[in-house]
Amino acid sequence: MRVVVVGAGVIGVTCAYYLSKAGFEVTVVDRAHEVASGASHANGGQLSYSFTDALAKPEFIAKIPALIAGRDTGSRMRLAPGLLPWAARFLLQCTSQRARENTLAVLRIAMRSEHLLNELCDRVAFDFSYRAAGKLVLLSNRDEMHSAAASSALKSSHGSDTEILNLADSIAIEPALANFAGDFAGAVYSKNDEVADARLFTLRLKEWLEEKAGVSFRLGQSVTRINSRGNKLRSVQTQDGELTADAAVVCAGAWSGQLLRPLGINPHIYPVRGYSVTLPTTAESPSVSVTALKQRIVFSRISDGLRIAGFADFNGLSTEDDATRIAAMLDVARRCAPLAADYDVTERHDWGGFRPMTPDGRPRIGATPVRGLYLNVGQGMLGWTLACASGHDVTESISTTLN
Repeated sequence: MRVVVVGAGVIGVTCAYYLSKAGFEVTVVDRAHEVASGASHANGGQLSYSFTDALAKPEFIAKIPALIAGRDTGSRMRLAPGLLPWAARFLLQCTSQRARENTLAVLRIAMRSEHLLNELCDRVAFDFSYRAAGKLVLLSNRDEMHSAAASSALKSSHGSDTEILNLADSIAIEPALANFAGDFAGAVYSKNDEVADARLFTLRLKEWLEEKAGVSFRLGQSVTRINSRGNKLRSVQTQDGELTADAAVVCAGAWSGQLLRPLGINPHIYPVRGYSVTLPTTAESPSVSVTALKQRIVFSRISDGLRIAGFADFNGLSTEDDATRIAAMLDVARRCAPLAADYDVTERHDWGGFRPMTPDGRPRIGATPVRGLYLNVGQGMLGWTLACASGHDVTESISTTLN
């Protein structure tokens, strides 16, 4: 049976891996000329299996005035098409009960994804800067410590392994924190979280799939529409022709809604833009993956570079402020961790990408009302973390409903 995967980021290519493993004939199509050209290209690199806390929670409501007024350095908001209905759905999720349910739902996916990635690594042999680095989430005050302790206890009761550390114990695990500025009170630590290069993984997996599994990649081809007849998938239309298939999986990230809208399907995805800069390391660069929660930035040592990533901008699909926002993020990073990287290097790699966020933080995976059409979208900021379980689960859905 033939399956077309729309999207060649880490979600789409990993999906193609599980589909081919299940015996499907797979074609991956993407408008970009190389895989991992969008949100997967230079993300924070963190495989955050233990940190699945819902963004929509009661505490977020108190931050809204600063966000709207532009007083929150780590986030910008501009009225753009689709924001208001998405925000209304988001606010409905900002209850203690729904935050708990959403956090645990994503945690279950993340924990399975960790296991599946280990299995995948046993089967394919290529390097993608994969490292069991551990992760420290820095906390600034007593309120953050209290909230983190409650979240850690909740997730620990469902199989996650995190602990709350004071500042001295955090520095003992990562000595580079002694050079961080700010009033950090402590940290949440997960020794099992990892870092890896999502772009390199996607590139190497694409090469492996072409050579070992016969997966076809049609890059540089835009999908213009998905054709259906009688509520059943007929084909995927590209600028270069029609691809007939028994099934199609939409893995198009922040652009998925545009593709699905003519079919009457709304995954309720909003593009939240984040940024990264990859700089040379120094003797004081952290080895453990570090998230500065208050500043909304992460520091991840990937191969021989330090990836600084973060911010969350609600500006629709606009990219016009990228240079300004990257400069602002670097300024925050330099003040937070002045010795962590060579900030004055003349050549560096800057990036901006859209995370496909759902109001409840849960990905949309599985069948749609159109028979033969499936979703694998909405992983938000955890696309790299959830890629394996997402690809595995949509493959199970296709195998169950079509065979």
